[in-house]
Amino acid sequence: MRYQVKAFREPDGVVSVFFDASNESDAVQQAESQGYNILALKAGSSWNLLKPRRKQHFPLALFSHELLALLDAGLGLVEAVEALAEKETHAETKSTLDQLIAQLYQGRTFSHALQQFPLVFPQLYVATVHASEKTGDLKDALSRYVAYQAQLEVVRKKLVNASIYPVLLMGVGGLVTLFLMTYVVPKFSHVYEDMGGDLPLLSQLMLQWGKLLEANGSAVLGGFVAFVAGAAYLLTRPAFKQWIGHKLWQIPAVGERMRLYQLARFYRTLGMLLRGGTPIVAAIEMAAGLLHPTLRGHLTLAAQSIREGRSISDAMEANHLTTAVASRMLRVGERTGSMGEMMDRIAAFYDEEIARWVDWFTKLFEPLLMAFIGVVIGGIVILMYMPVFELAGSIQ
Repeated sequence: MRYQVKAFREPDGVVSVFFDASNESDAVQQAESQGYNILALKAGSSWNLLKPRRKQHFPLALFSHELLALLDAGLGLVEAVEALAEKETHAETKSTLDQLIAQLYQGRTFSHALQQFPLVFPQLYVATVHASEKTGDLKDALSRYVAYQAQLEVVRKKLVNASIYPVLLMGVGGLVTLFLMTYVVPKFSHVYEDMGGDLPLLSQLMLQWGKLLEANGSAVLGGFVAFVAGAAYLLTRPAFKQWIGHKLWQIPAVGERMRLYQLARFYRTLGMLLRGGTPIVAAIEMAAGLLHPTLRGHLTLAAQSIREGRSISDAMEANHLTTAVASRMLRVGERTGSMGEMMDRIAAFYDEEIARWVDWFTKLFEPLLMAFIGVVIGGIVILMYMPVFELAGSIQ
């Protein structure tokens, strides 16, 4: 669930930030770990249940690319943002850029200005810019974030592409089954109405369904619409999504792949922050929100171990936040002093493993799904025509 925290932190003053947390205490812990003194806390989904919070459609990736290009061309930060605002035609985006410019003219840092728009600029983006302000390498920070987003997008596209064909199969199969059960079966029920008990039991049940549907079509249609609307509403509720995620996490094969996917994002984020000069403990705290609440508890223990002087590889391995290969890669990174680059390699290794599993799963799942849909549709057709076959046999 998403929580809005109104808090005070030097030198930013009073700010409003958002945290993804499992409960209020988790949100408080995340805020305090980043140095915030909490003034107020409110669940983001509890303000108005009838009117969900509207997300701002700000082209963050395009903004980062264009800003980086203008900075490379020699423009100052304020000049670059002003140039982007002048050419912007979308009213909402232009308003955000104008407010950013106003914040910069007031002498605020760029990260502080970005922090005023938590629905537009995610916490990780703000943290990346904030770290770059200490070293003066904003262009490098933007380059790292652009590359980071591109890598995440590649993984996301792989998962989406793998799910398109099974979803189409289920959609088409469901529509064909719905057509048969709501239109064809009621028609056949009239044809076989006079045969009564001579029909096979399953055919009788199916044709009784056809009669019921024809007699109470409006009620069945209303119930179906209500069911679809209720399912759609539940899918928008954070609590229901959390429940679904918890159930999927408990499936051994699926849960392990979900764990690897989250660890891949986590290590890629850590790598980006470390290469930007962020201390390891601060980077861990910033990236903690990417993990499932169960893993987040392990991460808290790992961060505490690192504070006490334990090595990163030992702390991560002791708290089950690595695999055997990742642990060895972390030790190599510690010996060579290239932890940021090594964590990027760990994330890439996890991504490849997930891609192999998704490819194997789709190759197995798609034929099974086609066979299941064929059995369902074929079974309905056979049950409808079985009386005809029996009648033909009796005539012979």
